[in-house]
Amino acid sequence: MSQIKNKKLLKSIAVQLKELRLLHNVTQEDFYNDTNIHIARIETGKNNITVSTLDAICKYFDISLSKFFIQIDNGK
Repeated sequence: MSQIKNKKLLKSIAVQLKELRLLHNVTQEDFYNDTNIHIARIETGKNNITVSTLDAICKYFDISLSKFFIQIDNGK
């Protein structure tokens, strides 16, 4: 079974994650050192991120998954 990729959604997630990271003044290197997650790969919008990984990222930035997706939906 092959993976389903919604390129538009992945790009929206990537943009939102980059905005969150910059808002918190966290470099990609610092984020990796703190979480062991390669956010640079996710920020390209090409990798299919798991819900578990997204949840860990949201917890790092102290934002709920629902609020994260509301911000994507609102284009913020």
